[in-house]
Amino acid sequence: VQLQASGGGLVQAGGSLRLSCAASGSISIISSISEMRWYRQAPGKERELVARITPGGITNYADSVKGRFTISRDNAKNTVYLQMNTLKPEDTAVYYCFALRDVLRNYWGQGTQVTVSS
Repeated sequence: VQLQASGGGLVQAGGSLRLSCAASGSISIISSISEMRWYRQAPGKERELVARITPGGITNYADSVKGRFTISRDNAKNTVYLQMNTLKPEDTAVYYCFALRDVLRNYWGQGTQVTVSS
């Protein structure tokens, strides 16, 4: 399974971006994915979980993005999205999508840079 992330870029504080992560490859593996997540990693910091969504649409967010970010998925397109509103300079990071199949098998996308200027 390959995860292709896109949608990053440079935006001013207060602006919005929408990230996309499209899964491709084995249909049987894609259909067995239990959860999709977005992580981010800022320079000099550890990678942190931003948001996650189950196949049934249950979502969970980091406190730092609650009320500003929305994760969603289109199962027909095998794509997960992260709508980011009211962006802040501290949201600047490389954003990675992640697909959880089970405790032993998971997949990472290549990352997309988000830069928020003040």
